[in-house]
Amino acid sequence: MTRIDFYVLPEGSENGPALTAAQLCEKAVADGKKVHVHAPDEALTAEMDKLLWTFRQGSFIAHERQGTALSEPLPSVLIGNSEPPATHHDVLVNFDMAVPVFFSRFERVVEIVHGDTATRAKSRERFKFYRDRGYTLETHKL
Repeated sequence: MTRIDFYVLPEGSENGPALTAAQLCEKAVADGKKVHVHAPDEALTAEMDKLLWTFRQGSFIAHERQGTALSEPLPSVLIGNSEPPATHHDVLVNFDMAVPVFFSRFERVVEIVHGDTATRAKSRERFKFYRDRGYTLETHKL
């Protein structure tokens, strides 16, 4: 069964959700996992694309945006707003306000809780969605 992890950022944190996601991607890739970053819009896709090149001195995480012509072998991280290929069902980093319909195909789902009251309320709705369906939930306060 899919494991769901909520990472709760402190209010007003200098480390935004995209930076936290980049750090989690780095850790997952180091563990040999394939990651799909579910970014609902172009702005977030571009931010993640840039961060995976630059978030830490000397680091680079192999990645591609979905929607571009992908060639084999696929990189460890795919960024996009549609369901990834079957090769990338280890870790889902969900930036959407809703639960993606394909979330249960992943071993692990990462939800990053941040922002204003309305954004946090949407995170609580996703938490309730997963809990009500019997998924194992972990909360990590950063």
